[in-house]
Amino acid sequence: MCFWKNLPKFVGMKTSIDFLPKRKQADLRELVALAREEIKDVVMIILFGSYAKNKFVDCDVTHDFGITEFYISDYDLLFVTKRRLGGKESTVVSQIREEFLKGKDEFQTSPQIITESIKLLNNELSEGHCFYVDIVNEGILLYDSGEYTLETPRELKYSEIKDKAHKYYERYYKAAYRFLEVTKMTASKDWYVEASFVLHQSTEYLLKAIPLVYILYRYKEHDLEFLLEKCKLHTLEVFPRNTPEEKRLFELLQRAYVEARYNDEFVVTKEDIDALVPKIELLRGIVEKVCKERFYYYRQKDNESLDEKYSTN
Repeated sequence: MCFWKNLPKFVGMKTSIDFLPKRKQADLRELVALAREEIKDVVMIILFGSYAKNKFVDCDVTHDFGITEFYISDYDLLFVTKRRLGGKESTVVSQIREEFLKGKDEFQTSPQIITESIKLLNNELSEGHCFYVDIVNEGILLYDSGEYTLETPRELKYSEIKDKAHKYYERYYKAAYRFLEVTKMTASKDWYVEASFVLHQSTEYLLKAIPLVYILYRYKEHDLEFLLEKCKLHTLEVFPRNTPEEKRLFELLQRAYVEARYNDEFVVTKEDIDALVPKIELLRGIVEKVCKERFYYYRQKDNESLDEKYSTN
């Protein structure tokens, strides 16, 4: 949700992380140092999300259906660079993440990193893009080279948000449906490995549709686990993994993005596809429901804005 009511006060960003535990502060200092070492063009590093809001979960343990699961909030970080990293982005981000996690245990907080050029960031702020507006209003500036300043975000009307969100939804929801139909056609020819890859694409597009509608941001990752976590911010569990078989099927679908193309030993059966397709069809229904609920919210807020405008005239 964009905090446009705070925009007149926007003269800079928070810089202190003293409210965080010492070990979290040390983690963030290490990540800043790694980023500056690996990315020579980095000009700003911004902490956002649960840690910036001091609403993080250090370690939550649940026990369901005999399965123990852990939830740990990530360090959400935006690396702002002089120029786009382009094709180097995924490699550089992976190197920083791997170096940071090296030698640490499984309960170590992981970084989730996005990168943008200063030009793109300022353009998005000047356009009132929700995702970036929230980052500069709620985030904490961990590093600033002092070479650039951020644009003051403009207020985006709810009618504009609705139109942008609907455009994204139409593209991603329809593409997901087409991928699902191609999956069925491919599986009908007994090409189950290829079908698993296309089904991954359908799932990825559906999971990307939710944040696109809610915050107007398209995550670049293909990692379904990562995308599921981002969807949980806006809806309930959209891909249950409560049993060993459900977990196995999800992991198979997750692996399909790479292994269906590059691993000759990757095996997918008819039974796997038959079990996965109904899950993705159910996911389609969930995505449609939560996105339409958001469209209704935007219409309501737009109507309220119009009523307020006319009442003051």
